[in-house]
Amino acid sequence: MQDTAPRRVVIMLFDGVDLLDVTGPPEVFALARRERPGAADYRVVLAAASLDPVTTGAGVRILPDTTFESVAERGIDTLVVPGAVEIDDERRVRALVDPELVAWVRTLAGRTHRIASVCVGAHLLAAAGLLDGKRATTHWSTARQLTVEHPEVTVDADPVFIRDGRVWTGAGISACLDLSLALIADDLGEAVALRVARQLVMYLKRPGGQSQFSVPLEQVSTSRRMEDLRHHVLRHIDRPLTVADLAAYAHVSDRHLTRLFTTELGMTPRAYIESIRVEKARHELESSDATLERIATACGFGTTDTLVRAFHRRLNTTPTEYRRRFRAPLPL
Repeated sequence: MQDTAPRRVVIMLFDGVDLLDVTGPPEVFALARRERPGAADYRVVLAAASLDPVTTGAGVRILPDTTFESVAERGIDTLVVPGAVEIDDERRVRALVDPELVAWVRTLAGRTHRIASVCVGAHLLAAAGLLDGKRATTHWSTARQLTVEHPEVTVDADPVFIRDGRVWTGAGISACLDLSLALIADDLGEAVALRVARQLVMYLKRPGGQSQFSVPLEQVSTSRRMEDLRHHVLRHIDRPLTVADLAAYAHVSDRHLTRLFTTELGMTPRAYIESIRVEKARHELESSDATLERIATACGFGTTDTLVRAFHRRLNTTPTEYRRRFRAPLPL
């Protein structure tokens, strides 16, 4: 028997809230309806302290559908708690925590089946006591603040999202899409979530354990020499690449090469090469029927054992499990 009962999703609104945190999840839930007609519909409601327009951090004004007081009168399937930040004169980012908003989070959580924070919304959950004794993530820029202000929370700034019981926490801004996809997978299954991900033109539905920092984000460099080195690695990723090889190519010493990578990319040459290989292997696992042996060879790992160990280090999973969960169906 198919589940057709509407799922009520309440997204909290308040002045200064991050715009994408509010608008991203409804788009994802709406696509789930298209991908699985007849399944339980998602009814998204925007709630605020009053019905007055809310000005987001982007300056865009949004009209709430209802008030916190009204939504508290009935059950909620999923409560989505976004966040807001302020930037001081030294360009430091801090999550904003309004005591009145925290009180409403605590009240609504008591009427909610599942709670999900987006980005720095985790700070509101923590202030409401909902993360006590739990593992949680948030945007990397405020992770230290969350750790210092809430030592009762185990903060892990690396994953895209974390689930601990009925509480889900998501990482930086665009990760609201990954978190919403994970909620859909929890409700309707992985196949539906993957189809929605393709509609969103997302590279992949990222596992929760994946780092907030994808390889493209880590490839920011300022020198022409480092750009040339990165492209050399990409062109020859299927071949053995050692520090000595790269140093010879760049006409520098091994020590100077390591210093270049550490300064420019924040990692050693060996770690960078492995990250590129894992990224390429992930793509192959998602999009092809190639055997692990062939993928290990094509990505420069050499052996499947090396491939498996790299996946454990980078993604905390195995290549086989990764493919099972995140491979898109091949075209007929």
